[in-house]
Amino acid sequence: MDKKMIRREILAKRAALGKDGNSFLSKKIIESLMDLEYYKSANTIMCYISFGSEINTHDFIKTSIMSGKRIAVPVTFHEPRVMKPSLLLDFDELELGYYNILTPKKEFIRYIDPKEIDLVIVPGAVFDRRGYRIGYGGGYYDRFLANDIDKSTKRISLAFDLQIVDEVPKEDHDIPVDMIITEKETIICK
Repeated sequence: MDKKMIRREILAKRAALGKDGNSFLSKKIIESLMDLEYYKSANTIMCYISFGSEINTHDFIKTSIMSGKRIAVPVTFHEPRVMKPSLLLDFDELELGYYNILTPKKEFIRYIDPKEIDLVIVPGAVFDRRGYRIGYGGGYYDRFLANDIDKSTKRISLAFDLQIVDEVPKEDHDIPVDMIITEKETIICK
């Protein structure tokens, strides 16, 4: 099965969780993330802003900002396809952007050096236990993880258990994550 077919199948299952199922499981997964020493010791965390049926990161972002963490969110550029981290000080600084994904309003964009990031929360549609993922097809995170952040920066993904498959088709440019947190387990990727 190719990436597009796997992505379509898993995203349909994820959407079938519904709002209540998503909310319940998202809370469990976020609690596990916030219990991690990697989270507790991180000063600067880059986190995607969830949309649709993704694990909800909105409260995670708000709580982290209130607890004194520096939270960076992605600002994407379509030509060339690159992503830059921008420091977010308040969730109200966001507005709907491309694909109806929340993004910082122009006046609140504060780019930071990616080398300042201690922890990256990496989105994805499908994952395997080796840490490889199928994203949404843009390649933004693979380029960012390969070229911009320090190699020692921890890369963690959040996923519902139904998003874990035996094996994701891997390409040379794919960058695996170090850990995947689901509602059932924390997977240390090899």
